[in-house]
Amino acid sequence: MLQIASPAAPLIVAKDINVPRPTDLPNTPPPQVALFVSCLVDLFRPSVAFATVDLLQRAGCEVVVPENQSCCGQPGFNAGDFPASVKVARQFIANFEGYRYVVAPSGSCIGMVKHHYPRLLSADSQWHARALGLAERCYELTSFLVDVMRLDPQRLSAGIEQPVSACYHDSCAGLRELGVKQQPRSLLAGVDAIELKEMQDTEVCCGFGGTFCAKLPDISREMVDAKLAQAEATGARMLLGGDMGCLLNIAGRASRKGQQLEVRHVAEVLAGDLSQPAIGRGEES
Repeated sequence: MLQIASPAAPLIVAKDINVPRPTDLPNTPPPQVALFVSCLVDLFRPSVAFATVDLLQRAGCEVVVPENQSCCGQPGFNAGDFPASVKVARQFIANFEGYRYVVAPSGSCIGMVKHHYPRLLSADSQWHARALGLAERCYELTSFLVDVMRLDPQRLSAGIEQPVSACYHDSCAGLRELGVKQQPRSLLAGVDAIELKEMQDTEVCCGFGGTFCAKLPDISREMVDAKLAQAEATGARMLLGGDMGCLLNIAGRASRKGQQLEVRHVAEVLAGDLSQPAIGRGEES
């Protein structure tokens, strides 16, 4: 079931944030998950949000999309505008703290909520406590599917009929702030149609880094060129990842260089949706 929660809709208050994993609780209602869509998914790749809903529902969750959600505040935070970031953080917490779990197809957004909100709000004891409480229940998508829901990979990617070779890029925030590494790989490994080919230096930054690519474009370009060379060396048809910022950066550079590498969000592939053109390809026939 998918629900759109209006701003006036009452929220279900989760009183115990240290709840057992849903799969450990027999005869209980499906866990309610609030989906944080993220700005880049909303604006550039809505299909990732739909794939995320599909995956969460296959895992047995009731998915709610809070209608009044907005940015998590990363751009302002990365630019040093901490007063504005505090306002955004408070709004986010107020919108999402009533749900049992919060899941996003973005490691960087969840990293912002889990690690930076408590620091931003540390001067206010009440808001700091609320930030810590929410942080305990926020997850990047593949981490939630594997670590919390223990989703069987055999339930994934039924829509992919032909074998597909892919390499995987580990985003900095997902890897270093959240420990997302094996989770997407374990899900992909369970899909017969996917052949995963590891590339060299997969954990090295792609050069996006939020405002980094705008402030230091020459260095950023060298970094993404190295990432593309490593992906090409694997012979994989696709490059997958879990953060739209990285994927837009990689896909944009690949397009400018005329490389045929398909760049896709891992959620779309796991959901078996290859109907959309690859990121940066536009409306292809």
